[in-house]
Amino acid sequence: MEIVEGELRRLRTGLRAGDRRERAFLVRVRFTADDAARVIGGARDVLAAVIERVGSWPAFECWPELLPAWFVQRCEPESVPDPSFDVEAWERWWRALTSEQKAAECQGPWMLSDWLYYFDPTEEGRGDDRSWWWDAGVSEPGSGWVEIATTGWPCETGSLSWLIEASGGTDLGYGT
Repeated sequence: MEIVEGELRRLRTGLRAGDRRERAFLVRVRFTADDAARVIGGARDVLAAVIERVGSWPAFECWPELLPAWFVQRCEPESVPDPSFDVEAWERWWRALTSEQKAAECQGPWMLSDWLYYFDPTEEGRGDDRSWWWDAGVSEPGSGWVEIATTGWPCETGSLSWLIEASGGTDLGYGT
């Protein structure tokens, strides 16, 4: 829970002096936007709403009321799951893709359920050991960045890309 609390604090108030000592492996996502500060603020609002509920994960039906309406509206409409979908075959296909192919496949819009999957700490999701948000800022007019803490590169960043895109960011680029 300490990791979640640290991430939530960094989302709300930014880095503290002690955070620099704990510096993790950081990946910087650069983006362009008419108002980069608004993109960062929107992404913070969405992510904070999710992180606040990690300890008591709501049912999917509750999320449209818990998240900012603009984010939910920008998500792809939910589709009916295909009962013949082979998860293991899909995972094999996904692991075989290059980083560039994965980035292309992850371009939005995403369905809300797919996006939440990467934060869901229950057995149904992939968010049981996830901490991300480290810092963010505006580098110059028309561009900004978000730094995420990770265990190494490459890492799964599709849900972050969609969050930034839904918040108004474009032309995303990743680096360390």
